[in-house]
Amino acid sequence: MIKMKRIHYSWIILTISFFSIIAAGIVRSSSGVFIEPFEGEFGWNRSTISLAFDVGLFLYGFSGPFMAALIEVLGLKKMMILSMGTLVTGATLTLAMEEPWQLILIWGIIIGLGSSLFLTVLSPYVANRWFVKRRGLAVGILTASTATGQLILLPVLAVLIEGHSWRWAMNLIIILSVIMLLIIVFFMKESPKELGISPYGSDEGTEESGETGKKNPIVLAFNGLFLAVKAKEFWLLAGSFFICGLSTSGLIGTHFVSYCLSYGIPLVTAASLLSFMGIFDLVGTTLSGWLSDRFDNRWLLFWYYALRGGSLVLLPFALSEGSLPLLILFTVFYGLDWIATVPPTVNISRQIFGVAKSGIIYGWIFAAHQAGAAVAAYGGGVIFNRTNSYTSAFLLAGVFCILASLFVIIIKKDAGVEKEGRTS
Repeated sequence: MIKMKRIHYSWIILTISFFSIIAAGIVRSSSGVFIEPFEGEFGWNRSTISLAFDVGLFLYGFSGPFMAALIEVLGLKKMMILSMGTLVTGATLTLAMEEPWQLILIWGIIIGLGSSLFLTVLSPYVANRWFVKRRGLAVGILTASTATGQLILLPVLAVLIEGHSWRWAMNLIIILSVIMLLIIVFFMKESPKELGISPYGSDEGTEESGETGKKNPIVLAFNGLFLAVKAKEFWLLAGSFFICGLSTSGLIGTHFVSYCLSYGIPLVTAASLLSFMGIFDLVGTTLSGWLSDRFDNRWLLFWYYALRGGSLVLLPFALSEGSLPLLILFTVFYGLDWIATVPPTVNISRQIFGVAKSGIIYGWIFAAHQAGAAVAAYGGGVIFNRTNSYTSAFLLAGVFCILASLFVIIIKKDAGVEKEGRTS
């Protein structure tokens, strides 16, 4: 009789986290398909709507280090329940909103805070706590879920909006979020120690990823920042991640669909192209995690940013020429590179600051990512209102990506704050 090998619970935790991030990502990134329906029903201009999404992008990113600190204080499972519950509340309140300030409150603050844990520090936290081997791969898989699920479901939301109304799409989001909340409540675990097991790939017991106990999360978060700002590598990573956010969730995630609509591409087709990126994002980001366990992460980031910059310059040309093959080429290529930057950035952060401190410090680096996303989300709307085109915004983003490739390549290969502290 053949004995089946038991699946390590770390992989179950990875699966729960994967779909939790997908659910949060659906809520956060669905903003792109709601811009025109909100304009049509409420009469709000695009700058006002973009401002609400802009506040949400900035707030969920800036909250990242505090979410990491709250995990240390309240625990992983409790924070996941609170965050998913907040998302359900925000999505439900959207159905009753009538004024622009309500849009800003709901999508800027409630949904911004609710999505923060899942879309910022959950991936490195789960990888650090539940894995010793395959950490890069774990981060790659979880990071891929940040964009993959949300992009794949966008055509479904677009079909519901066109065939019925935006409220039908919002109801679908609410149902999926409630299902995920129940899964977290019944199946999520706090740590390997709770089950009496070791992290995957370790026989030595649970590794501690940071400070624990009932401490002040604000103090924990700022202690991490005070350590980080002393290292020039932090500024290089934060600067490159600012550009990463500017060129992905801020610009593509918020304005790609509208950019396509301005060239006469139907909503469902535009959302399908964005969805197509999600399929290739799953491949590209998971592969990036695998590569980050094996190759120099600086050079991986260099090529990711440089190639992304080239693709962003290609997009306006593809749209102006009406070339479907070029548009598909952009979609495939950009999808492979969508969030491939995260696993190498997490690995470099861990190398420089150590496992114990890297979760909170990565939260600050991700805050820079979302500051860039906020700039692009709002700035894209402003550029469109002034020029009646998004072309300048996409060309500028391409140039900034080339600059980011130069930031990462000058990071020292053997940089490490703890190492420097021991030798000084």
